[in-house]
Amino acid sequence: MAQRALPNPYADYDKSLGTAYFDASGRLTPEFTQRLNNKIRELLQQMERGLKAADPQDCTAYTGWAGIAVLYLHLHDVYGDPAYLHVAHEYVKKSLSCLTRRSITSLCGDAGPLAVAAVVYHKLQNHKQSEDCITRLLHLHKVDPRVPDELLYGRMGYLYALLFVNKHFGEERIPQSHIQQVCEAVVASGESLAKRRNFATKSPLMYEWYQEYYVGAAHGLAGIYYYLMQPGLGVSQVKLHNTVKPSVDYVCQLKFPSGNYPPCIDDTRDLLVHWCHGAPGVIYMLLQAYKVFGEQQYLNDALQCAEVIWQYGLLKKGYGLCHGTAGNAYGFLSTVQPSLKNQ
Repeated sequence: MAQRALPNPYADYDKSLGTAYFDASGRLTPEFTQRLNNKIRELLQQMERGLKAADPQDCTAYTGWAGIAVLYLHLHDVYGDPAYLHVAHEYVKKSLSCLTRRSITSLCGDAGPLAVAAVVYHKLQNHKQSEDCITRLLHLHKVDPRVPDELLYGRMGYLYALLFVNKHFGEERIPQSHIQQVCEAVVASGESLAKRRNFATKSPLMYEWYQEYYVGAAHGLAGIYYYLMQPGLGVSQVKLHNTVKPSVDYVCQLKFPSGNYPPCIDDTRDLLVHWCHGAPGVIYMLLQAYKVFGEQQYLNDALQCAEVIWQYGLLKKGYGLCHGTAGNAYGFLSTVQPSLKNQ
């Protein structure tokens, strides 16, 4: 870990030191809010200058134009400034002009750009364009029946795009029947592999990617189980308790003494503290399991993940999601959700 991360020089949180940042009600102070707003504007200008050298053919939400569109869509949601929505629209158009026509996923394939575009056009009241994007998004699942199940390149990434649309539309714009069809395919695939590879007695679901049983959020079990526990997927209570929960518990048993998790089953090296491999990705599965099943141990394990990130997670490799500081910082944000604040 020491070779991959910077030492953390900071003391643990002291509430008395937070008065410069939070008022008595827990809200950000006006002064600190202004500092954040100024920094956001500064970083946006820096990003825009850098984008002049960006890959013009990268449509993806992960490293390309759709990801920039998501940023401006979020800024519009936060600040309510229509200018941000129009900038999102410009990047959406760039993204749609260079779709991969290969992958169905949200982060690395065409599902992400189409989902983001559908939402942006919907907010711009361009219903014809929005409907066209949704139609194309729904047809993507028919492209390749051999697609894997994981989040980065597989069915779970496609399901994320479908949920993204419904969340921003505020209604069931993607039919629940379509979502359940994809979800059932993921569950059936996991049950089949668990039986074929003799995992079924300890984990009713099992998934592999490139002949490895990955554990983390990007390619593995934690990312898949997190989404299977989402209410929007409509997994039955029977399946949740008899199939998903024992599989989640199996992942919990893989925890290292440090509180971190291995990249793959049977990998004994406690090295990676990344969103893609390790505690920063597993934390979401644990928090969702706590919300769904209400067992304190899930929350305890999640908080231990946060401690691992705090101690070892200031990564040298970059700022991004997969193995960068931003991906690890999201783990902290996940622990301050409204449903967890009073725990």
